[in-house]
Formats: sequence, C-alpha cells, structure tokens
Amino acid sequence: MVCLTATVALLLWAPSASADPPGAQGVVPPLVQRRRDAIYPAAELATGRHVDVILLVTVDAEGHVTEVETAEPGGRAFDDAAVSAMRQWTFDPARRDGEAIAARVRIPFHFAPPEPRAPSEIPTPEIRGEVARDHAEEVRVLGRTHIPSRGAGDYEVPVGKLALVPRSDAASLLRLAPGTFLTNEGGTGHPYQVFVRGFDAREGQDIEFTVDGAPLNEVGNPHGNGLADTHFIIPEVVRSLRVIEGPFAPQQGNFAVAGSALYELGLDQPGLTLRATAGSFATKRLLAMWRPRRSSPHTFGAVEVFESDGYGDNRASERATAVGGYEGALGASGLYRVLLTSYSTHYGSAGVLRADDVAAGRRSFFGTYDTTQGGDSSRHAASAIVEDKLGDVRLSQSAWLVLRDFRLRQNFTGFVADPQQTWQAPHPQRGDLIDQRSHGLGLGGRGSARLRRMWLGLPQEIEAGYFARHDDVAAIQERDRTGTNVPYKTDLDLDSSLTNIGLYADASFKPGVSWITLRGGARVDHYAYRVQDRCALRTRESLVSVSADTDCFTVDRTGPRKTDVTSSTSASIAQPRATVLLGPFRGFTFSASHGLGSRSFDPQYVNQDLETPFAEVTASEGGAAFARSLGSVDLLVKSVFFRTHVDKDLFFNQTEGRNTLADGTTRTGWAGNARATSDLFDLAASATLVRATFDDTHLLIPYAPAVVLRGDGAVYGDLPFAIARTKLYGSAGTGVSFVAPRPLPLGERSDTIFTVDAAVNVRWRNVTVGVVCTNLTDRRYRIAEYNYPSDFRSQPYPTLVPSRHFVAGEPRAIYGTLTLTFGGDATRAGGT
Repeated sequence: MVCLTATVALLLWAPSASADPPGAQGVVPPLVQRRRDAIYPAAELATGRHVDVILLVTVDAEGHVTEVETAEPGGRAFDDAAVSAMRQWTFDPARRDGEAIAARVRIPFHFAPPEPRAPSEIPTPEIRGEVARDHAEEVRVLGRTHIPSRGAGDYEVPVGKLALVPRSDAASLLRLAPGTFLTNEGGTGHPYQVFVRGFDAREGQDIEFTVDGAPLNEVGNPHGNGLADTHFIIPEVVRSLRVIEGPFAPQQGNFAVAGSALYELGLDQPGLTLRATAGSFATKRLLAMWRPRRSSPHTFGAVEVFESDGYGDNRASERATAVGGYEGALGASGLYRVLLTSYSTHYGSAGVLRADDVAAGRRSFFGTYDTTQGGDSSRHAASAIVEDKLGDVRLSQSAWLVLRDFRLRQNFTGFVADPQQTWQAPHPQRGDLIDQRSHGLGLGGRGSARLRRMWLGLPQEIEAGYFARHDDVAAIQERDRTGTNVPYKTDLDLDSSLTNIGLYADASFKPGVSWITLRGGARVDHYAYRVQDRCALRTRESLVSVSADTDCFTVDRTGPRKTDVTSSTSASIAQPRATVLLGPFRGFTFSASHGLGSRSFDPQYVNQDLETPFAEVTASEGGAAFARSLGSVDLLVKSVFFRTHVDKDLFFNQTEGRNTLADGTTRTGWAGNARATSDLFDLAASATLVRATFDDTHLLIPYAPAVVLRGDGAVYGDLPFAIARTKLYGSAGTGVSFVAPRPLPLGERSDTIFTVDAAVNVRWRNVTVGVVCTNLTDRRYRIAEYNYPSDFRSQPYPTLVPSRHFVAGEPRAIYGTLTLTFGGDATRAGGT
C-alpha cells in the first residue's frame, strides 16, 4: 500500500534574522523537536489535487501542542489530515529573553499527489524545515507572568486528555496533584473540604486559591476563615492548574499553609460547543461555550445550568453560572485581559447520621434527620490583568472586585446545645440547627516588575511585586428552632474588615553554572483588622440580673453596657523563602526548598492590640524529578519528602459548626507521582504518606488521611469503523481513589474509601456521545466520619456518650452526554 506524505513548510522566525519582527521583540519562536508526517487522504487520491492548509498552532511553555485551528482550510479530509499530524508534534518552546513561554504560530501544509513509481522507489518521508521570514510576525506571545518553578513539590497540572476522567467540577481537578483528597459533606453547592499533605484544610483555610490571579479565599466567613467556593468555575474552561505544595514562592500570600492552587481560565476550542447531560437522580446539565475564531483562548464565553434531585433525602440542588473573558493586544508587546463571572446556587443538605441508627434500621444509609438543612450561595466578580514590556523589564498589574453572599444551615448534634439555664424561662430543647450567613465585598490588586539580564554568561532574574486586598464582611451565626427557620439564639454576630498588604522580592540566580539555580527572596505581609462584635457578651455573669431569654446581654459586673464591642489590631510578618535546583544529569532535577508562610486569624479571635493576629507556618522539602521523552512517550516522575509546622492551627468543632483555634501541629511525609503521555494514552498516578501530630500531646490529628493513592488514565484514537466515509473517534477515561482509614477523635479510625469512576466517548464529525459512570463498583462508603455526642431523639433513652457519625457518599450513578461542535476543531472537542 502506497503511503503518501504532505510536504510541510514550517513558518518560523529564523534565529539568524537580523531584526526582531514587529510585536515580538526578544522572542524566539518554537523549534520542532518531534514531527509526524501528514498523510494524503486516500479518498482524495483520484482527484490528484495540490492542496494547501494553513494551521494556527498554540505551543505551550512545555513545548506541547495545546490547540490547532484551521486558519485557511483545504477541505475536510485535508484539514483533518493536517490537524491529526500537527497534534503529534512537539517543540522546544518559544522563548522571551530566554524564558519559556506559550506562543501561537502559523504552519502551512502542502499536500501533493503521488507520482507513479515502483514501490521500491518510494522515498523516505521528509519534512522540509524551510524558514519563511516574511511570516515571522505570526509569532504571538500568550499567557501572563509565570512564577518560576519551586522544585519537586511544584506541580504544573496540564489537564490534557485526563479531562476524559469524570469530574463534576473544577475542584475535582485538584486530584491530579499528589496527596489531594476531596470530600463534600454539605451538599452539591457546599464548598469542597480539601485534604492535602496531612492537612484537613477544610473549605480552604490552608490552601491559597486564585483564578487568573484573583484570590478566592474568603476572610471572615462564619463557616470557616479562608473558605474558597470553586463551584462557579466551569471545569471545561479550566485551561491550566498549578499546585505549589508549601509556601516556597514569595508570590504566595495569605492561606498558603499547605500550598496554593492557581487556576487559569480560557477555552482552547474555537467555535460553538453545546453539551447536554442527563442521568441518575433526575440530573440535568446544559452547557454552552463559544470562542471567536482567530482570537486568544482567553476570549471566550460559557454558560452552565444544572439541577438534580440528589442521591438521597434532602439532596436536591440547582445552580447557574456565566463566565466571559476577553484578551487583546496592548501596543507592540503588551496584552490585557478581562474576566467576568456570575454564579448562584440553592441546595439541600442531608447532614450527618448516627451509625447506630443506620445499623438498627431507624434511618436509611442515605437518609437525614433534618430536612431544613441546606444552603444558598452567590458570587459575582470582575478582574483585569495588564502586561507589557519596557526594555528588559516585564510589567504586570491586575485588579479585582468581588461581591459574595453565603448562607448555610446544618445540624450536627440534634438536641444537646440548648440546655435549660437558671435565668431562662422554662423551655424544652429547641434544637441545634446552625444558621450561618455572611455578606462580603472584596477588592484589591497585585503588580510586579521582572528584570531579566545576562550575567556570567547566563540569564539572571529579579522580580519585585506587591499585593493589596481589603475585605468587608458581615457574618452571623444563629440557632433555629427545629423544623423552622425561626432563630432563638445568637452564637456569633460580627462586622469585620481586614486589609492585607504584602511586598515581596524574588530572584533567580545561576552562579556561573547552567545546572545550578538558586531561587528565593522574602515577603512581608501586613494584616490590619477592625472587628465589631455586635453580641459581645453571650453568657450571664454571676450576681447580674437579666431578663429570662436574653442572648446578647446588656449588663455585666460593672453595670449597664451596650451589646457590641469593637476591637482593632495590626501586625506584620517577614517570610523568607528559598529553593535550590540542581540538574547535573540530563532529565534529572534535584531540589530543596524552605519557607515561612502565614494565615490570617479568624476575626472572632481578634482582640484589641493582639500582637500576632496570624498563624506562622514553617515548611521544608527535598526531592527529585525526572522528565524525558522516551521514544513516542513523554514521562515525568517526581519524589519529594516534606515537613510542615503550624504554630496555631484550626480544627472543626461540630458543636460550634465551624473551625476553632488549637495549639501547634507538625506534618512529615513523602509524596510521589508519575505521568506518561503519548499519541494513544495519558496515564497519571500518585501516592502520599503523611504523619500529622499535635505538638503537645503527639497524638494524631483527626480527619487527615495518612495514605492517599490516586490513579487517572485515558486512551483515545480512531476506531475501525466509519459512517459516511468518516471514521469514528473513541476515547475512554477512568479515575481510581484510595484513602486509608483516617484518625478520628477518641482514638477511633474511619472506614477505607475506594472509588472508581469511568467514562466513554465516541465522536462522529461534530457530534460526540458519551456515558459517564461514577462509583462504578457501587461501593457503599462514608465520605465523612466523626466521633462526638449527639441526641437526634431517634432512641427512647438517648445517651451523650460519643458516637460515630457519618455522611454517605454517592452511590453508583450513570449519566449520558451529547456534545455538538460548530465552527471549530471537532477532534479536540470530542476528546474532552
């Protein structure tokens, strides 16, 4: 069989060019490392046509092709052949002043029909690497200022084909970072609880979350200081995710205790994509995404509408999300980007169940005690980024504005928190439903200037930057009468503000040897609080006469008083951070990092002139990484040992319904991961082992898993079937999680968690159909477990002896998806 190849002319800027092209000063375009031939379509052989196809190709900072768009088509068969070949190329990435960057280039393919000749005379396929300097202006720099690598615990997480693994939301992408385990005991709209490196980071108190540089962590949320709700992020528009485990980069700020998670949004697929999902528990989801042709991936729009009855009692939910972005050029070397998001959700929550009630059949495994539990949440935000280059300095400036509204109702203990007090009128137990609400307004900005110069024959860098953020939050927590939304008691009523201003310097130095890099600097954060407690005296002092049911007292030992007290304080903390990178052997990088970080205090713990209104974090790690292309397979392997100490930690208190202050803690452990990608598969696996203890008692920290294993895999390619002379394209993905029994209070252990998710997709032209199955083995597991006393009046003789409580995980669920793509590269859309 005769195999005919296309002749390709790669339009790249010649390194020997005497002058920089317009708009690309100091930019060296991508250079081809591995290429695959384009095959002349067999169906077109009879035509004998010469055809030209021009592609717009995006090459990321790792040298991988992330997007292929047909700029000048030559017909579907030729377009598909060119795109298929292009996706198998790899490059040495474009470089700006020696630094790897993402870029977009134009690449033409010329298809020529074969000349008749004997099979033995067929030449070996060759690609002409001709350089056309007149097209050099097609090189366009993409993306924003990038934080340099901080060693083995710094994980660039290209989603790639692992998007085929079932993921219901953007938070689920965190599982691609080693040691990350997610739970959600509060319902579909409730923020995820994140466990990483032995930290029970709750809903974000120990992880700094950002989206396109704008912070997500909420200051002063009554459910948990640092809460980060990622549900507004549509997973299909996450272009990249980076997880830096540990506070090792000077750019990392408040809440970067266990590390930082940096999301970047955009849409690789041009044209219009429509997706519909339906399945178990009356779940329905509609998604529309679009991106103009020839525009940046950051110029896009997406809208999502979702609703479901949930997998058990009181688990129904609904949400709607809209997100839009625009990126444009700014002069010859700059760019600007704007991102707008709007999100709202309403959801029910089943809450906890006593294990003895389920074992006795008094409640079903997926039941509930209180159907008034649930929540509401909304988030509306605008952010902008401007970047430019002045000589050898790269400048970046961003700003954001966020309006946030939050409500959550949960009942952890039933009827134990409202005992009869001597000063109260006689009353029965009114119930322990916790009703938390907050309304916040946040604004801020960050900026940086990065200088890159050649010194000692090698590129050296220095960066200076700042961070400024102000938040005003009104937060309240009340107790409602059972079965109603009528409050009878105030637990917390705060009006607070926090101003956080940070200044940092970061440098990257090569001491005359290319394989040694020293990185680091220092950060200074200033925290200034103003907290008004509108219910400052909530307990009756002796010898004081009060009315029967007062919960915010107006009389203390000194006499009459107001119900509110205002406290203010401020303090600064210096945080040095350093990383050493050694790469004496090809493909290997050895690293060591050390850094100090901080987490702002929950406003409820701020008092007048508090000296250190923050927790201090000290972290160290050492590791190794191996990255090589072995034939057609790209391989990455990492191993890292770490230790983290926190001087004042926070832990969940079920009676209070929020995190409460505790003493210092220490975590030591190891994490390893590997990823292999090729033209046919993408496989990833990780393992983390951690020992987390209290400093004073040396007891194990509750809830944090000691062993977390995760595997993700995807396979894809053309199927041996065709409809109307068009081949079907198939793909499949699976994800496997294992979490060893976690320590619980009172020396108990939780059950093991083991889940398997899978998805299969088939694409024909611009139509893709798929089937998604979560918890494939239908394992009945407990997603969260606790030990504490409760009384839900489910037994005739209740006891306040601590009992096991749990939240049920989702049973097996099956969903069908239908995706239609118009005006873009259907190969990419169908694959994801």
